[in-house]
Amino acid sequence: MDKPTVVIGASPNPDRYSYKAVRMLQNHGHTVHGLGIHEGIINGLTISMDQPVLDNVDTVTLYVSPKNQYPWIDYIISLNPKRIIFNPGTENLEFISEARSRGIECLEACTLVMLSIGAY
Repeated sequence: MDKPTVVIGASPNPDRYSYKAVRMLQNHGHTVHGLGIHEGIINGLTISMDQPVLDNVDTVTLYVSPKNQYPWIDYIISLNPKRIIFNPGTENLEFISEARSRGIECLEACTLVMLSIGAY
């Protein structure tokens, strides 16, 4: 089942977890939008360095540290995703509280693990 996902912090570096997440999401048949601070391509997907208007976003998965999330928070909320996954190292209680107050499910989890065990 396709769950359109926005990867915030997407990196063209194959050693980064965000790179691996994009690949794994693609391999599981999900539509992926990679947003980051560096230009690049991941398995044919061009990383966008802006904040495009997107519709029907199911999941936002974060690979950006809490101190670097603030330029993204209003944008992520505007996407009205069903859920936000705070991958290890991205947990932000203030952001989680704001998102939950708007009815967005927040998970402190690992996208790669969720995909690998069928819990995505």
